[in-house]
Amino acid sequence: MTPTVAATPTENVPTLSTPLVTYKGHQASVISIAWSSDGKRLVSCSDDATVQEWNATTGHQLWTYTFPSPRSTYLFAVTMSPDGKRVAAAGNTGIVAVLDAANGHLLANYSSQSTFIEGLAWSPDGKRIALGDGDNTVEVLNAANGNLLLTYKGHSDHVTRIAWSPDGKRIASASHDGTVQVWNATTGQTLFTYTGHAGQVYALAWSPDGKEIASGGDDNTVRIWDAATGHTVLLYLGHKDIVFAVAWSPDGKLIASASNDDTVQVWRPAL
Repeated sequence: MTPTVAATPTENVPTLSTPLVTYKGHQASVISIAWSSDGKRLVSCSDDATVQEWNATTGHQLWTYTFPSPRSTYLFAVTMSPDGKRVAAAGNTGIVAVLDAANGHLLANYSSQSTFIEGLAWSPDGKRIALGDGDNTVEVLNAANGNLLLTYKGHSDHVTRIAWSPDGKRIASASHDGTVQVWNATTGQTLFTYTGHAGQVYALAWSPDGKEIASGGDDNTVRIWDAATGHTVLLYLGHKDIVFAVAWSPDGKLIASASNDDTVQVWRPAL
């Protein structure tokens, strides 16, 4: 099957710029965020080497976990398990730290084939974890023991973010090559390649209903794509710097986006 390439002009696209909640607990750029399954909590990670969990409505901090050697550690990805009980985070150490979501305590460390992990996502059934590596590949690991199950090699530059479709059959991956690629989670076959960002893509999230994909990058925007066609349906312009992360609320009514402007913004992906 030949991958389909879709590009969308930016003119005549609706825009938004006003957040509902802004959280300022980190001491450096916020790189990745994820919602809990009940929609009440968010976890975020930062260049300050910490993973923080906070109340999504009030912005109140619940706990903080600091990686070893914080002066030389930079975190690029965080994800919460579907049951809301575990948090996984990774960065420039080649290690995936699995944490207890109730208190931030370390449960396990898994090793990657790469020393540089930018993308990280738990499968909907909680049995697999996908890693976006600095060697342009995606690794799919067994979440119970860290064993390698599959390697995807469709990108031509660093893979920055990973997102599973709600049914667990497809994976979307974003890259420094400026594309978002959608592929079969079992075979690794490329299904679609989306283009449209004016530069590298750092943020990616699939909507809960599987119909849309949100992505953000160094053009300071968040794009909402139609997952079937690749057409842009909404362009968010609330950030003043690179958008490093996006996450949908479980009901699909809100999106949280994190940026190099040191803010996390929560907004509605519809006018």
